[in-house]
Amino acid sequence: MSYSFSVRAATKDEAIAKVGEEFEKVVNAQPIHAKDRDAVETAAENIVAVLKNDDTRDVTVSVSGSLSWTEGDQVSYANLSINAGFAER
Repeated sequence: MSYSFSVRAATKDEAIAKVGEEFEKVVNAQPIHAKDRDAVETAAENIVAVLKNDDTRDVTVSVSGSLSWTEGDQVSYANLSINAGFAER
């Protein structure tokens, strides 16, 4: 199952919090993604941390990924892509 979402926030911390909120929606709709929640949230935190601090622009984060699995919910394939940057307010 795959997912894709984007968030926009005034600060890096707010952006990370919004990623968590959006991923919770993914898990609610596609429970298998509870298995990659930690990987997604950690990766998002790490990539956003690379950005400099800029109080004049909003932080944007786009996340997409997918999982495939076999019987018993054993994950057989995982994919994750995260982009982070700034947008003019």
